[in-house]
Amino acid sequence: MGRPAIARLPDAPAKGRTSKTAKQGAPQDTVEATLPNLDRIIHEHMRLGIVTALAVNDSLTFNELKKLLQTSDGNLSVHARRLEEAEYVVCTKSFEGRMPKSEYRLTSAGRKAFERYLNHMEALIQAARER
Repeated sequence: MGRPAIARLPDAPAKGRTSKTAKQGAPQDTVEATLPNLDRIIHEHMRLGIVTALAVNDSLTFNELKKLLQTSDGNLSVHARRLEEAEYVVCTKSFEGRMPKSEYRLTSAGRKAFERYLNHMEALIQAARER
């Protein structure tokens, strides 16, 4: 009995595939053939944290996200901007007194993408348990 097939992320190179059959693109006995691709924007650890936090809260400020995710300003800024570019998150900037305030919300596209991501992860878990 051989090793079970392991699903890999889309576009990730298959490790150890050096046989002639593998190079020719023969069908593989893997979960990836039956499941949609992971959303690589959401799948990154920090962005998944941001999207998850916003999915269970109407909105969160930059400082609330930073504290919740225990990350630096720069790290949070880079990942939040990537989610904004994908139109998964919207940021509203305002002032409280003289202090700037950035407030983040999950967009409807972001919520749909997160639901797809969760469905995909559930399917992966189910497939792994069935093996």
